[in-house]
Order: sequence, then structure tokens, then C-alpha cells
Amino acid sequence: MKTAVVILNWNGSHMLRRFLPSVLGNTPSNLADVIVADNGSTDDSLEVLSSEFPEVGVIVLDQNYGFAEGYNQALRRVGEGYDYYLLLNSDVETPEGWLQPMLGYLNDHPDVAACQPKLRAEHTPTHFEYAGAAGGFLDALGYPYCRGRIFEMVEEDRGQYDNVADVFWATGAALMIRSKAYWAVGGLDGRFFAHQEEIDLCWRLRARGYRIVCVPDSVVYHVGGGTLPKENPHKTFLNFRNNLLLLYKNLPERRLRCVLFWRFWLDALASFVFLLKGERRSFSAVWRGRLAFRRMKKDFAADRAANLAATVLDPIPEQFPKSILAAYYLRRQKIFSSL
Repeated sequence: MKTAVVILNWNGSHMLRRFLPSVLGNTPSNLADVIVADNGSTDDSLEVLSSEFPEVGVIVLDQNYGFAEGYNQALRRVGEGYDYYLLLNSDVETPEGWLQPMLGYLNDHPDVAACQPKLRAEHTPTHFEYAGAAGGFLDALGYPYCRGRIFEMVEEDRGQYDNVADVFWATGAALMIRSKAYWAVGGLDGRFFAHQEEIDLCWRLRARGYRIVCVPDSVVYHVGGGTLPKENPHKTFLNFRNNLLLLYKNLPERRLRCVLFWRFWLDALASFVFLLKGERRSFSAVWRGRLAFRRMKKDFAADRAANLAATVLDPIPEQFPKSILAAYYLRRQKIFSSL
């Protein structure tokens, strides 16, 4: 079973110098090929790859397609012969033995389409990392959270989530997926550009009956926020817009109207909080995201119909049937194990 470890790079030569050596040094060549797909960089990334990492396969894209379509473009060019893809962020450090547990689990469990390792923070390695932790979940209103991270509460890793667990979504920072399953559901949705596209992909997989798991015997260390800082207004825009798009694409009809009603008021509340904090650009980004959703909604109608027609699992067991907001802020349940 051969794996293509594909790192999408955009103007990240400093990240390549810092983290690519660990990927090359700890990824057995008999199990995987390491490939960097350059997403239209304007820095010296290609020169660094040529001069310092000549053993790495390189795919050169003609422009910045964003995370989602960038990976689609790259994986089309990777070619056949790979049973698995592993989408790996350029700011991830991979220790020895990081790949084998995930590869072994997928080999032994044909009903599992995708998995992720346990993510720890590179800057605080005793704690989980925000963007994935020990596997992702979704609440009834579409808010994502993780084993080990709910909103801003990131737990210390004390082995409390060291069991293999079925999850709703696996992080795009280190997503291992069967190549046939990836293309069977259409790959990442390039219209998302970046942020929450992996949740949409995993939702489509899970609704069709595939399993998604976290394999915590595999551990990587992620910097996070390498492309856009958490407080960046454009990231706020993408998160609010894309979250509404993934709900519209995948949520069954009997729940969609109610969820969108509540999300209007909750998004309004979030924008007001930004305003109170003096973050006017983020306040604006929330409403621009909602407006963009309304404009784009018609373009996703066919996708919605296809997804609902292909759904065989509803409800999805890993979707929290209540509000994570209420659990976190009202009932003070701030860690995953307390839910």
C-alpha cells in the first residue's frame, strides 16, 4: 500500500527549511513518497526545494488556488499508483514512527475512509493543537470542536484521548485518506478556498457510510495559523461563510431551516462581540461572510441535492445533538470528556 505525502506550499520557504527535514527523515521511502506542491509561490520556495531538497518530488501550480483547490490540482497531478493520500501542512513536524500507525489502521479497517494523528502544539508540546487536537466533532448548529479543544480551551495531553475514536471530521493539517474515497465524493470543494473544507469533505464521506477516525498512536506537532493568524478578518470571513456553506450542502432538509434561523442570531451576537472588542473589521467580516453565502447559495443547490441523495447515515452519530455553545458558556463544560 503506497502513500503520497503531499505538502501544499505557498510562499513558505522558511517552513520548508524548518519542517521538511523531519518529514523526509521520518517517512520510510518504502511506504510513502514525499511531494511538495507549490501553490504559485512568489518567494524562493522553488529554489530552496531544488537546491536543498533535490530528493523531493515537486509539483508546480501556475497560481495560488487556495488550500482546497490547490490540493485537488496537486492530487490530480500526483497520478495513479497511490492507495492513500496524506495531506500535510507545511508547518508540521513529524517524529519517528508518525506514519505507520495510521497506515496500519487503514490497511486493517477497509470501512475507514480517512484518519488523522493526534496533533500537539509545536510551541507547547505538552498540549493539544487547536486545529484538530485528537479528532473533530460538530454540534447541532454547525460549530466545530475537538477532543482536546473546545473553542479557546485547549487541554494538556495527559493521555486522556489515547484511544482510537470515530470522529465527525479529521483535520486538514494531517489528513490521511483513501485515494478512491477522496475522488468518489468529489475531493475538497475548491469554492471554499480555505478553512472548513475538510469538515465538508468528511461530512460527505461520513454521510455515505464511511468511518473517520483519530489514531492517537500517531503524533505530530503543528505550528498552526501559518497561513492566516486566528484574528485575521479574512479568516473570520472565510470561517463564517464556509460554515454556512457546509451546512447548506450537507444538512438534511428537516433541520436546515431551524439551524439557519438560529445561526443568524448567533452570528449577529458574534459580530456584536467583535464590535465591543473594537474589532470593526471582524465585525464587518461576519456580515460579509453571510452576504457571500446568500450570493453563492444557488451555486450549491445541485451539490446539496446530490449529497442528500447519496446519504445513507442520518443522523451521524458523531454529531453532538445539542449546542456546544450552551454546554461551554452556560453549563461550563469546557473539556470534551465533560460533555
